Amino acid sequence: MSRFTIYPAIDLQGGKVVRLRQGKSDQQTIYSDSPGEMASHWIEQGAEWLHVVNLDGAFGTRSSPNQAALAQITKVAAGKAKVQLGGGLRTFEDIQSIFCKDISRIVLGTSVIENPTFGEEVLAVFDGQRIAFGLDAVGRKLMSRGWQSDAGLDLFDLADRLAESGAKTLIYTNILKDGMETGVDWQIASELAQRTGLEVIASGGTDSLQDISAVRSAGLAGVIVGRALYEGSFTLKEALDAG
Repeated sequence: MSRFTIYPAIDLQGGKVVRLRQGKSDQQTIYSDSPGEMASHWIEQGAEWLHVVNLDGAFGTRSSPNQAALAQITKVAAGKAKVQLGGGLRTFEDIQSIFCKDISRIVLGTSVIENPTFGEEVLAVFDGQRIAFGLDAVGRKLMSRGWQSDAGLDLFDLADRLAESGAKTLIYTNILKDGMETGVDWQIASELAQRTGLEVIASGGTDSLQDISAVRSAGLAGVIVGRALYEGSFTLKEALDAG
């Protein structure tokens, strides 16, 4: 097990830093017009990784403002923190182009949830340490395309298949908790880790330092924190001390 990592989330929509509630684009809060400054803020507070999501890409939209925002973030992070990026990566060409932009790890969600064979093919070509698989679910039901579509696939079935194919890292999000600050679902995340033997990062709903401690105590690899940090429920430094 690698060291426990706290990932501040930087969700991008139209080039701005936002947070959505349960992934719904009509329930958006804008936190910053400067993604680069936000990245710098988290790094100054001690972030070793940044979790960046191209929400426009996740919803199937090409976004020049988000590409510019990503360039700002990677420039700020260079030599200081690693960047993990997800959202809209659907092809081998997408993956290769992102790896050329100083991204340490990508997150594949929809492309693999809708076609598990694609995940196997990716793992056969790229270093598994540089790929995380985003498993976003309501209960055990996996959702895709910005959480708008029921993929008709079971969470644990796909996790097992990815583990057998050489995956290293899973990111589990309880969609109903995301952006709601109602407590992170570390229980299902822990079950995934124990079942697959993979490193599992919990995401969605973190609202207290107790959540951070619970995720770490469950033996998970890390936690992604968004709204709680932006709303000032606790600071990143406090979270790092708790974790």
